[in-house]
Amino acid sequence: MAASKTTKKTAKGGSPTRKAAAGPNPGAGTRQATPAARVRMYRQGLGDCFLITLPRKTGGSYYIMIDCGVILGTPDAAFKMRAVVSDVIATTRGHLDLLIITHEHWDHLSGFVQARDLFQSDKLKVDKVWLAWTEDPEDDLAKHLRTERQALRLALASASARMRLAGNPDPMIDGVMEFFGAAGQGTTGDALKIVKGFTPTPRYCRPGDAPVDLEGVDARLYVLGPPHDEKMIKRFNPSKSHPETYGMAAVENLNGLVSPSAETDSAAPFDPIVQIPLPAAEQVPFFQAHYWGPDSDVRNGEPGELGNTNSGVETAAPADQSWRRIDTDWLAASSDLALQLDSATNNTSLALAIELGDGRVLLFAADAQVGNWLSWEDLSWTVKGQPVTGPDLLKRTYFYKTGHHGSHNATLREQGLELMNALEVAVIPVDHDMAVKKGWGNMPLDELERRLNEITNDGVLRIDKGVPPALAGRVEQDPSKTLYYEVAI
Repeated sequence: MAASKTTKKTAKGGSPTRKAAAGPNPGAGTRQATPAARVRMYRQGLGDCFLITLPRKTGGSYYIMIDCGVILGTPDAAFKMRAVVSDVIATTRGHLDLLIITHEHWDHLSGFVQARDLFQSDKLKVDKVWLAWTEDPEDDLAKHLRTERQALRLALASASARMRLAGNPDPMIDGVMEFFGAAGQGTTGDALKIVKGFTPTPRYCRPGDAPVDLEGVDARLYVLGPPHDEKMIKRFNPSKSHPETYGMAAVENLNGLVSPSAETDSAAPFDPIVQIPLPAAEQVPFFQAHYWGPDSDVRNGEPGELGNTNSGVETAAPADQSWRRIDTDWLAASSDLALQLDSATNNTSLALAIELGDGRVLLFAADAQVGNWLSWEDLSWTVKGQPVTGPDLLKRTYFYKTGHHGSHNATLREQGLELMNALEVAVIPVDHDMAVKKGWGNMPLDELERRLNEITNDGVLRIDKGVPPALAGRVEQDPSKTLYYEVAI
């Protein structure tokens, strides 16, 4: 498979942009008579679900679905996911050749719970299932990481309960816990059980596995990540300002801090029977006088003391008594650990490159973060006597599923996007309004989206926006123009 060649030009303002030269890469506004692939991006909301159609050499199509979910809290989520799955069934005639699940987050898995009945074998047959090695029940490192994440999830759930009882709930913790589902609505664990039930032998993919030539299709799949390296999986951000102090090793300490009962909390100073929650204590006159408001000792001091207006000495403002309380500041570390749980799960993402017959690459990075991306640099294969490397696949990337909905640490610069010399189309499965409601106002990151537009000559497609003019000739929509965008490659 020959690599695509490109030339560079300079955009206004001095930023380099790229334009494909004559060869296997069509321009952003053109369309091949027979596309080498079609990528359908569903528009269910903030979440991932993609259906890839590859033509078979003997006629017909090979169908790949990657993920199927939407963020918790999405209006009419079950209705939307059922519409997505129904469309998959109609398009594939009830037959998926390959189902790929990238990682254990609700916005990538919810559909398997919300449309459980539609995934029955009489409605949708699934031939093969791929998951990351992190889901392999026999892998020692995978078991270690799962144990850590489960312990941290339990600790954070406990922290959330204690903070709510204290009248100080933490949206950060609650938001992260939502990524794993909700009571009464199903969990990511439930979804994975359904997925693994599609076939008795799911494949657990490892980086550097031999490339897979799809049967009867002029396409090849490469597994890029996640790295089989605990240190790289726990490398979320390139900046040293990331709060690494606690890490996953802090799980036991956090459990000691937030255990909901003193029976299991050896550090608790008092038995639960004599503990009073802060909101309740604030309503008791004694505690009001001595732990909230101005300091009564200062206010009612003896003559000559601060606060005595009869002393003839200038008085100080009544002292605040918040110093007498421990409140819930000691639980602030749990917010940092919540971020680490979120990032550690994202960094277990199964990242894949699909190489087409003409050498172009479709890159699906899921929610991979810094450590996952960096590990690709060391990957290499020999295909038909020719070397293929991770950076080589990036250089030939023509279509990019933007990592983690366009967040700040899921697309590398010099070792990622700036290598993509052939990039023509970038899609971002993001609902910015929902992201804002969740407290993620920088999703997608403005700087990243601008750079994507510069490189692709405005070939960026978001699920929450219309089709850009540069892609108008090659993007199809469903009749309602709400369910999906499909890009011809």
